[in-house]
Amino acid sequence: MERVVVGGSGVGPLGDAWRTCVGTGRFNLALRQDYQESLTLVQREIGFRYIRGHGILHDDVAVHRTYDAAGHRGTTYVFTYVDQVVDAYLRLGIKPFLELGFMPRALASGGQTVFWWLGNVTPPRDHAEWASLVRALLRHLVDRYGLDEVRTWPVEVWNEPNLTHFWQDADQEAYFRLYETSVHAVKDVDASLQVGGPALSPGADDWWEPFAEFVTRRDLPADFLSVHAYSSGPAQHVPFGVYQTLRGPQHLLDQFARPGKILAGTALAGRPLHVTEFNTSYRPDNPVHDTAWNAASLAPVLAGGGEHADSFSYWTFCDVFEEEGVPASFFHGGFGMLGHRQVRKPTYHLYAFMARMGQEVLARGADHLVTRHAGTGRVTVLAWQPVGGTDDPAEPDRHEIRLSLPTSGSGRVFVMRYDVDETAGNAWAAWREMGRPASPSGRQLDALHEASEPARRAYSLPVVPAADGGRVDLDLTLGRHGITLVTLDPVRDETPPWLDDARILGRTATDTPNDKDDA
Repeated sequence: MERVVVGGSGVGPLGDAWRTCVGTGRFNLALRQDYQESLTLVQREIGFRYIRGHGILHDDVAVHRTYDAAGHRGTTYVFTYVDQVVDAYLRLGIKPFLELGFMPRALASGGQTVFWWLGNVTPPRDHAEWASLVRALLRHLVDRYGLDEVRTWPVEVWNEPNLTHFWQDADQEAYFRLYETSVHAVKDVDASLQVGGPALSPGADDWWEPFAEFVTRRDLPADFLSVHAYSSGPAQHVPFGVYQTLRGPQHLLDQFARPGKILAGTALAGRPLHVTEFNTSYRPDNPVHDTAWNAASLAPVLAGGGEHADSFSYWTFCDVFEEEGVPASFFHGGFGMLGHRQVRKPTYHLYAFMARMGQEVLARGADHLVTRHAGTGRVTVLAWQPVGGTDDPAEPDRHEIRLSLPTSGSGRVFVMRYDVDETAGNAWAAWREMGRPASPSGRQLDALHEASEPARRAYSLPVVPAADGGRVDLDLTLGRHGITLVTLDPVRDETPPWLDDARILGRTATDTPNDKDDA
């Protein structure tokens, strides 16, 4: 295998589109302790900037409240839960990416709902009242958190209106009316607030040109555009789960790039693009989400997705998520990069590895990303086994990478390696070997946490003098569906001259294991 020589000059900065935003279960779930504990861990080890989910206007958050009692009739707005959730987000260093939805029952024009928690997906019966609700929400947030802060929070109008599941009859004209009402309401509060949409699901290319034509003709704001991306086929249902065909990572990257290509030459060309949901499967009960394949598949997406989108939001950060009801088993194919009780999945490690990469990109390849940290000279390598989809050949049991890396030191470098694959750092594989307990005992849960830890190895490598300073040859063998993080730091040897590790057991250089001490 030919060795890849990584140059010493950077090829550009490592952007943060991959961790600009992350998805979450519905807004109300943020009141739960396990949700808060999971988000605390994610923010400590990864550090997302924004969080987006459904349901801020759903009835279980109770913002829109009507009353008819004692001769008084009207509507009031209640922000008790909104404040608790947003306060918690900001304490953890993450801002809300506000999605307007779903329709409060008292304001809805019909009874169609989605999910087991019955999010209403019909247009408002009164658009003026919907506008009042949107204005009230934004004014409250501005009053509580300050205009300068709320100006940094994007406001997205609805979710996947091109699907009948999420918008009654997928009525394009009705959605455009909702969009117009909503963006005017947001701008009524302050013209500098960011608002956009249309949060389209995959396969909705035929919506983009009509949307662009509508907002242009009506002179409506679209401060950003939003879209979703998934790479799975139709669901093959089994009790409490599904299987699906899957496509390789390039399919996701192509979806990220698609809106820009369609809108080239329109008035919306060049607008910021946010992929406000993406994952392999669009189902919250597909076991692929729990696997090492999921992490290996998404590695090139995280490494290269910023070339096509300003952000791409993994759906979701944890398995506290209940679209199809309360999960029937501990591992259940949930979207989360964290399982319940903060058990780390392989995809979580991919994100945690990315969070430890340097600011300067030295190289990008089909199976690796190499960066350097400013100031310290540390070189960091993220490597993965390239994977395909359902129709591609199965991946081999191992994948080899040979790199020649630049280093600012001399002598030796200290190498720290972390591995995740089909067996290492893989709590789902351990859970399967346990017999797939639906509700693990305390001891089993401890074992799952232990099994979720990446395999670790520490060693050193020699620095070979070269014309550009010094080089280190790094040879990596990854397991099946493996992802690997490697950090290389220059060694400053402070070993005193009298230390001799060969004498730790009291032996001399001429002793053999059969020599005896005559004393």
